[in-house]
Amino acid sequence: MPRAPTRTVRWLNATVLGIGLASLFSDWSHETATALMPAFLATMGAGAAWLGLIEGFSDGISSFAKTASGYYTDRLQRRKPIVVAGYLVTALSTAAIGLATGAWQVLAARCVGRLGRGVRTPVRKAMLAASVRPETYGRAFAFERMMDTLGAIAGPVSAFFLLGWFGHRFPPVFWCTLLPGSLAVGCIGLLVRERARTRVSYISLADRLRLLPGRYRRLLVASGVFGLGDFAHTLLILLATQRLAPSLGAGRAASAAVALYVAHNVAYSSFAMAAGWLADHCPKHLVLSAGYLMASLMSLAIITLPTGLWTLGAIFVAGGVYVATVESAEDSLCAELVVEEHHGTAFGVMSTVSGLGDCVSSVAVGFLWSFIGVGAAFGYAAVLSLAGAILILFVGPERGRNLNLET
Repeated sequence: MPRAPTRTVRWLNATVLGIGLASLFSDWSHETATALMPAFLATMGAGAAWLGLIEGFSDGISSFAKTASGYYTDRLQRRKPIVVAGYLVTALSTAAIGLATGAWQVLAARCVGRLGRGVRTPVRKAMLAASVRPETYGRAFAFERMMDTLGAIAGPVSAFFLLGWFGHRFPPVFWCTLLPGSLAVGCIGLLVRERARTRVSYISLADRLRLLPGRYRRLLVASGVFGLGDFAHTLLILLATQRLAPSLGAGRAASAAVALYVAHNVAYSSFAMAAGWLADHCPKHLVLSAGYLMASLMSLAIITLPTGLWTLGAIFVAGGVYVATVESAEDSLCAELVVEEHHGTAFGVMSTVSGLGDCVSSVAVGFLWSFIGVGAAFGYAAVLSLAGAILILFVGPERGRNLNLET
């Protein structure tokens, strides 16, 4: 008998496109600010320790917001207003960095922006997962990550040209971030269609956490350990600036560091869809373990390889590839392990665990770098990333499709 034709699963719908475009514009705004922040802080006399504190504390605040937001919105019939509000808060606070005259004010603005990001992230992921079929989770999440990173490419490029346009004055460039940030809000409001859903019956957060599947809990442990070594890549910009300054001079070194960060984000964007395809067609825990291992190797390369523009370029590209792999595989694996009605809580808890790890990592790497040296800082990161790569193997292969969260 002839074989039945394979049914094409449509995953690129208006909601996936709208969320992707919002990620593009929001990260355009965010990464414009991120590319300039190390140099902006340097004008205030702040170095690696302050940068680590800013990135670490803002990640920590974002992390707590993610669990609360995910848990709360599982009980709502309409989640879209929460996402719109989160994007709006982030846009306003990113532009407000341009008003700062001290490092503590940059810290405050960054924390408010990450709070908005923390509130919206698990809700956006839950809406994205609800808009596609389970067999296309990897591609849908990878598309969102790819669009996010296209914004992360546009951001540093915009920062480079705008800084020259405004005569190397930082505040006007930060204020310009309000335009793409506002476009992100508009994309969510106009394009995203929220599917009707049934509110989840009330159950305390503690009880819901106890009912999460065992494989999901093992994912949390591995993600948390990896997060302890997964420092903010803003520190790579500082590393490149410092290592290139003796040969290029301070000004050209700063420009080269921004260009390397663009290469990092190009690598991320280019590999994101491939990572999503791998997550849909290979065991997700193995894809994720490979991403964690690549992060460890990148940190080892920082310690062991000689300083140079091409070496730093390879490090930045490796950073982009591993982040694309990790984010696509983590989100699709989380969506697969937990039933849709509880995706908000599941994404929120996972984002909180990994985000708290990121918080500790950025602070630890910044302080180890400032007070001991580069070897101690990135050696710490390499060991914990490797530990995460090993632990994720214990999530194990899927047995059947026992993906339900007991209620």
